[in-house]
Amino acid sequence: MKTLRLIALALIVAGSTAMAAEWNLDKAHSSMNFSVKHLMVSTVHGQFKDFDGTASFDAKDLSTLKTSFTVQIASVNTDAEKRDAHLKSADFFDAEKFPTMTFVSKSAKQIAPGMATLTGDLTIRGVTKEVTFDVEGFGAEIATPWGAIAVGGTASTTINRQDFGVSWSKSLDGGGVVAGDDVKIVVELELNRPAK
Repeated sequence: MKTLRLIALALIVAGSTAMAAEWNLDKAHSSMNFSVKHLMVSTVHGQFKDFDGTASFDAKDLSTLKTSFTVQIASVNTDAEKRDAHLKSADFFDAEKFPTMTFVSKSAKQIAPGMATLTGDLTIRGVTKEVTFDVEGFGAEIATPWGAIAVGGTASTTINRQDFGVSWSKSLDGGGVVAGDDVKIVVELELNRPAK
């Protein structure tokens, strides 16, 4: 009887332990995007062009997802040179003093196949806050023509920039502000690993 219980326990543990794989970031097919309201009437979109990261997970079980990313603040690009210079200044990111933005995951929860939430620590301007990303994709592995396995998906969240000390603002005469506080972050990723 004891042997049967041990076998049953071993099967339960084996069934609940997913095999996480290490994935490489395909930077040519990935992007780190953000958007924020301007004058309360339009939305400005931007990217960070220089970023790197690591990820490990089983595509069949996104609760195994672990990841960390580092973004170079000086690579911010909104297609407006003057605005980009302002974003790098002490009014916003202060890229000289705080050259990187980082995210380190702490936990993940699969909601449905190809859908999960990912919680971790986001650090901007030396301020670290816990944030949760909504994750879609990464559940379907594709064999590439180059002998690799690829997955792709999106992670998104909205933060209040004031929480991270990115506090520059200017009030409008008719009410409202020049730059909104809510910043939407959308990360589009393609990841790959060698085919076994």
